[in-house]
Amino acid sequence: MEKELAIEVVRFKKVRDEQNFTQQAFAEVLGIKNSTADIERGKTKLSGSVVMELLQQFQINPLWLYGKSHVQYVNLNQGDVSPKVITVDSDDEETILLVNQKAAAGYPHNVQDVDWVGSLPSFRIPLPEYRNASYRGFQVEGDSMLPNIRPNEWVLGKAVANISEASDSRIYIVVLHDSVLVKKLQKLPKTPHKVKLISLNPEYLPIEVSVRDIQELWMVNSKLTFGIEEPSESMLLRQLQQSMEDLKGQIKNLNT
Repeated sequence: MEKELAIEVVRFKKVRDEQNFTQQAFAEVLGIKNSTADIERGKTKLSGSVVMELLQQFQINPLWLYGKSHVQYVNLNQGDVSPKVITVDSDDEETILLVNQKAAAGYPHNVQDVDWVGSLPSFRIPLPEYRNASYRGFQVEGDSMLPNIRPNEWVLGKAVANISEASDSRIYIVVLHDSVLVKKLQKLPKTPHKVKLISLNPEYLPIEVSVRDIQELWMVNSKLTFGIEEPSESMLLRQLQQSMEDLKGQIKNLNT
């Protein structure tokens, strides 16, 4: 019984057929040695560099390729917010890049610079939740997302291909042309060319941005935090009340 081919292999062949390439010609276009035959048989894994070439040359949505989206093509002029650069390790496995506060200042201006993006630290998480999709980590600056996200914490985001795939009221990492923001996103039905970005901290007012000003969009699905949180005021109050009750009991015992 033949092994069922992975969805990315099936869709890879679909793209080749649609573009009317032979296996040899398609391999040359994508920078693959010999031909694409082994990939289409499921013998050779589809590498991150090939996925990147499909995106750059044929506007193929990486999320569609791996069965995570119904949108096959990414239109650069109509709400495309997909990653501009994808990085892989020595095993051709896609990595999670980390963008700290300092790097975030330069990220919007270098988002398409392969060398600059490739110089950022990266790692992999060997969990099923982080497979078959692109993820990136950003360090949070400021207190606009309190109490859910604290200053200096890290948020990990899953790549979004097109603004049409974004969900209302989810938290996103929004890469604009001049800044990187972590905000709750809300679509505006009456003005679909704009979205509202909302802070969780009520001291900050919502802002509206044009969709065309969003370079990349990453849906936050987890965060990294370091250090042990200090007890909250309510916890301290309960501890104080308990101590007072214990003290009253001790005094009562002394008087009996």
